[in-house]
Amino acid sequence: MNICVFCASSLHIDRKYLDLAARVGAELGRRGHTLVSGGGSLSCMGAVTSAARAAGGRTVGVIPQVLVDMEVADEESHELIVTGDMRERKGVMDARSDAFLVLPGGIGTLEELFEIWTARVLGMHDKPLVVLDPWGLYDPLKRLMHHLYDEGFTRPEVFDAISWTTTVEEAFARLEARPQPVRPSVAELGEATP
Repeated sequence: MNICVFCASSLHIDRKYLDLAARVGAELGRRGHTLVSGGGSLSCMGAVTSAARAAGGRTVGVIPQVLVDMEVADEESHELIVTGDMRERKGVMDARSDAFLVLPGGIGTLEELFEIWTARVLGMHDKPLVVLDPWGLYDPLKRLMHHLYDEGFTRPEVFDAISWTTTVEEAFARLEARPQPVRPSVAELGEATP
């Protein structure tokens, strides 16, 4: 399975986030999955890819040319795909992935999360979307989503389209589970009618 990991590239974060990314990469490689990442060599992105390769996993990095020019590309990737811009990068990552795992991160990680989450709610894909958040970094986001729902801005499917986890083991169990449709198809609804 090709698992896309969205995570931080910041150099100013606590060591525990780097350790989490390394544990995820090692587990991904141990389980024989391919890592699809943003192609960077810094911070959590670098930790997850290095650990995945060390554990025997294949790595595919997707990075825009501007970041290659800044010399932050993961040149050791088994496959390094250079795109023209960030939008193309996300499209390639999406197309190359069978599932998505979101680790703690900043606005770039949130942008990636929301794009994949929105597409799943709209039924544009049924790939597993899992957030691994051992320390509750995203708790305010979960509260915001419930508030948006209470105010009528989102529908119930928004909660069914994502799995929130706190351990590496639970995250991989959700990623490897058979994808569930976000909502029943018209045919399924017809079969349920007496």
